[in-house]
Amino acid sequence: MGNDLDFGGKTVLVVGGSSGIGNGIAHAFRTRGATVHVVGTRASADDYRGEDGSDLSGLRYAQLDVSDSRAIETWSVPFDRLDVLVLAQGTVLYKRGEFELAGFRKVVEVNLMSLMACAIKFQEMLMHARGALIIVSSTAAFHSTKGNPAYNASKTGAVGLTRTLGEAWAADGIRVNGIAPGLVESKLTRVTTANPKRLAAALEQIPLGRLGTPADMAGAALFLASPLASYIVGQTLIVDGGLVL
Repeated sequence: MGNDLDFGGKTVLVVGGSSGIGNGIAHAFRTRGATVHVVGTRASADDYRGEDGSDLSGLRYAQLDVSDSRAIETWSVPFDRLDVLVLAQGTVLYKRGEFELAGFRKVVEVNLMSLMACAIKFQEMLMHARGALIIVSSTAAFHSTKGNPAYNASKTGAVGLTRTLGEAWAADGIRVNGIAPGLVESKLTRVTTANPKRLAAALEQIPLGRLGTPADMAGAALFLASPLASYIVGQTLIVDGGLVL
């Protein structure tokens, strides 16, 4: 099993790897020998210095605005081989911002449209490497989220996209799977994690009694990208401490 989780000589790209869950996944692959590239929205890695949940040491950083499909299509890729693609980008709007059409469109563009744009961009590379594509969605795909219709719809769509690309690309040697994180402390969830009452209420719903961590999600990503998961296709692994039970 130790050798199965050795990614030495492999190239990994984590979209949304500048912070949070994506950053944790990026470092998990790095510590197991992979050359790891990450993309984020800021001009340089230095722009993330000192920000909680962001550590770009040992990672190769590039700027890419995934809300712009054209920018993805024309991005000059800094590598010529790709073994694992992790799509961990995501955004959310609070204060009923997603009930405005412009806000709804903004969230769906990042959380769903950019997934397909990135998948298309790297399909050929993944095919040549017989690689793995991992899509990070959310447990929101499995229940309603009253204040966030765009987040919910986009994450539900991500699960469907994982199933469909898993079937469509299996014959090309690309294994497509997904991860649905539960409540993980990050800048997207601080509306809950920074509010003691909300946090206490949320923890009561989690059988394990704690928040998830980026490392928890990274373990699932390593498994899905490894030979240990060689016969798993189109599945989204719920990693939530039992939240949706």
